Formats: sequence, structure tokens, C-alpha cells
Amino acid sequence: MSEDKYLVIAADKISASGLEPLTSDERFQVEMASGWEPEQLLEALGKAQGLIVRSATRVTRELVDAAPELRVIGRAGVGVDNIDLEAATERGIPVINAPEGNTVSAAELSMALILSLARKVSGADRSVRDGEWARSRFAGTELRGKILALVGAGRIGGEVARRAQGFGMKTVAYDPYLTAERARDLGLHRVTFEEALERADVLSLHVPLTPQTEGMIGAEELGAMKSSAFLVNAARGGVVDEDALVAALEAGEIGGAALDVYVEEPLPKESPLRSAPNLVLTPHLGASTAEAQELVATEIAEGVKAALIDGDLSRALNAPAIGGEALRKLRPLLALAESLGRVAGALVDGGMNQVEVRVSGSDEDGLKPLAASVLAGALEHAVGADTVNYVNSHHLAEQRGIRVATAILPKRSAYTQFVDVLVEAEGRAVRVAGALLGEQNHPRIVRIDHFQLSIEPRGTLIVLRNRDVPGVIGRVGTLLGGLGINIGEYMQARIAAGGDAMAAVVVDGAVGADLLKEIRSAPDVLDARVVRLD
Repeated sequence: MSEDKYLVIAADKISASGLEPLTSDERFQVEMASGWEPEQLLEALGKAQGLIVRSATRVTRELVDAAPELRVIGRAGVGVDNIDLEAATERGIPVINAPEGNTVSAAELSMALILSLARKVSGADRSVRDGEWARSRFAGTELRGKILALVGAGRIGGEVARRAQGFGMKTVAYDPYLTAERARDLGLHRVTFEEALERADVLSLHVPLTPQTEGMIGAEELGAMKSSAFLVNAARGGVVDEDALVAALEAGEIGGAALDVYVEEPLPKESPLRSAPNLVLTPHLGASTAEAQELVATEIAEGVKAALIDGDLSRALNAPAIGGEALRKLRPLLALAESLGRVAGALVDGGMNQVEVRVSGSDEDGLKPLAASVLAGALEHAVGADTVNYVNSHHLAEQRGIRVATAILPKRSAYTQFVDVLVEAEGRAVRVAGALLGEQNHPRIVRIDHFQLSIEPRGTLIVLRNRDVPGVIGRVGTLLGGLGINIGEYMQARIAAGGDAMAAVVVDGAVGADLLKEIRSAPDVLDARVVRLD
């Protein structure tokens, strides 16, 4: 245990009682700097070892540079968009957040929205305020015996399930990363996405915003739901196609919806959501409770204390454990390893059981950070890019029961450095390999499963499995070209003529859910996945 004294600056308005882990410890001096002028904050940071912010203070490169003794930055909340992670990482400063503190508040808001829809609370309130007493118009429905279908069964989804079960609801879940064991623990029956849509009396979304989830609830999905079903989104704006939702509500295709998050926040005054029928709107209130604010303050205070006193960086979102010259040398391989993890994570189906990382051209010291980078990429699809990075990825993998194995391979003459990744999941196992080529360490993905290829891990990558017959490449190119999406690289590999083939296609633009569906439905295409690599 260190006996040093530490100065921690709380730059934004943060619950004072929540900071008690720091303020009650004589080794810490905490300055509450909310409302300070920028110059005053910069001056104080010149002597600070810790900085805690919420969303108001922007932690810029200038601010980081003004704090030569800074050893940890804490965000009292989840998102770290207001923190320059690159600047902090270059300085070797860990950035930690507080993802657990708002779990119950977010789950309870989801239940409040579900109850509001079921009992038509919002409309009834407006009616009474307008001088009406129209009881028959607001006859609702009980939750007892109804099916709650979760899309995403992580921290918050699991808490929603427990509360819904208390109301007598039957709970099912679609979550590619939900293992059978955790499903049993939560009392959930695992279903496919299509089954979740068709069976849901209430469909509640609890997923991060990723290329795979963006627009995942669109016109087709809404049309597959019961006409009496409710949709609730308190997860991330962009998961629901807002125009499609308005159209479905106006046409009576679903019974109602409730949104706490939006593509654009604050919600524009001209948004058609404001006038859509049977729609409850709240202004991103998921973490807006006194308890949640105190909990995130306590969580971040404990994290800052652990980082400064014990060197515990398990909550960090960036890469502080490697700095200076070591970081410079390993950075290209870390970036490649994370890309390989992203590809493997996008290609597997079901909850992950094991991740194996084998490396050639690096020593034992590089194994753990390289494995952590692979895990960060692989877990990104399950927990979101703003939650996982290489420092905390081992911890998150352990929480999910994912075994991690590493090994050193003999040096390969064809490659400067080589990384081989095997991800085993309930649905299938996937092997992805990459290498650094030449003196300039150019990164390439050189293998996916049994298919040998060579493609740069950048932009948006589409991975296709198709029959090795004429016309597939042309059809895919036509689909992409028709939407103005430029192809950077198109690499197709096969084991034998006329059998199955695999194509890796790097494109410059984003590939949305609708385009991905079109590609999957093209003749002779067996499967298509998309991975965003930068």
C-alpha cells in the first residue's frame, strides 16, 4: 500500500456523499471544482494525480498536457466521448468509467415505460388534465402472463427480466452472447431474433449501438410483431429506425412504443416522433435518479482510489499498462490483434466459450496485452465499443466465463509478426489470422477459417460465404455500387473449384442492416457479416 498523498480534482458537479471513499481517506485531498474558470482548473491540474468528470468538462489534449502528474482520469458515468482517449493513452494515463451504478435505475425506467404503455398512463394523464373523464378509452392490459422478449440480456436486460418476472411475465431473450448457463440463472428462454419479434407482447431493447445493431428494428421487424405488441427502447438511439416506427404506429401495426433514447439528442422540435400516436417519450432518463448519481460517484471514487493506491487498472478503457517506447513498438500488433478479434467476434454464433491467441514474433511480455486486444475486439459486439478495451477485457471475459489461452509460435520467415486467433462459441468456432508485413509493418488479415487471403484491416469489412459459381462478385459489386459504396479491396478465396468460397470485401462507406439483408438474399450467397474496423 502506498503512503503517498494524492490530489483529486472533481471538475463537474458530483455527489459529495458518493465521493466518500476518497474524502474519508487522509491520503486524498479532493477539490470540488464545479464552476471553476478554465484557467483555474488548468492551474490546479498541474499538481493533481486524479481527475473526475461527468459530461460537462471536456478532457482535451491541452488539459491532459497541463497535468504532468496526472495518473488516472475517472468518468462518473458510462460514455467517455468527452475524454481524449488517445491523448490519455499516449501519456499512459488510464481512463476509467462507472458502468454499473446506473443499472437498477435504467432497468426500473424500462419497467416504468412498459407499465405506462400497458396502462396508458401518459394518455390518461393528458386526458384528465384536459377536463375529460374517459375511463373506457384508457382500458389497459395486465402484464401477468404476457411475454417479455429481451433483445440483449446483459447487466440491464437481466435486471429488467427479474422485475418483469415479479409481475408474472414470461421472459425470453435473443442475445447471441448469452450462454445457456446464464440464461438459466436469469430464468430466460433463449430464442432467435425472429422468434423474439413474433412472440413478444413487449419487446425491450438492451444492446449497444454497433454496426450489427444499428437500425436492427426497422419496417420489416415491426411488421413481424403482433399488432398488440409494445416496443421499448431505453438502450441506444439508432437501434430503432425512427421513421419506420412512426409509420408503424400510424398504421396500427403495433400497439405502442416508448423511447428514452434517440438518434439525435435533444430530440429536434420538428421530429415526427413528437406527434406519433401511442408513443411515450422521455428525455434520456435512464440514469437520472439520485441513487444512480450517488452510485456512479461512489463507483468512480473507488476506481480512482484503487488505481492510485493499488495500481488496479481492471476498470480502465484505454491502454495505460504499456507506455513510451514499448507501446510504440507493440502498437501495430495490438491494433492488428484487436481487428482480428472484431472479425472473429462478428463471425461466431452463440455465447463465447474460449479464445485462443497464438503469436509469432513477439515475446512472453507481449502475450497478455495482445490477448487482451483480441478480447476487446471480440467482446465489442456484445458489450459495445465504449465499454471494453484491452485493459478491462480480461476481466469482462472472466465475468462471462470465457476461457483464455495463449501461446508463442515459432518465428515465421514470411511474416515480421503473426497472430493466430481461435474463438470457440456455442454456435461454431472461427479462426482468424493476421500478420505484419515488411519493414513498415503493414497489417494484413491472411486467413479466415480454412481460407487463405490477404486484406488490409481498415474501414468496413464485409465477410461473405458463397458458392464458387460465376456472377456472385458482380452481383455484390452491383449492390454496393448502386448505393454509392466504393470497394477498396475484394479478395475471394476457395478450397476447391465449385465448392464453397469466402470473400473479404473492404468498403469505404457504412453498410446498414437493409443492405446486409440484400447481400444475404443474393443468389448463391450463403452468409454475410459486416465488421467496422476503424
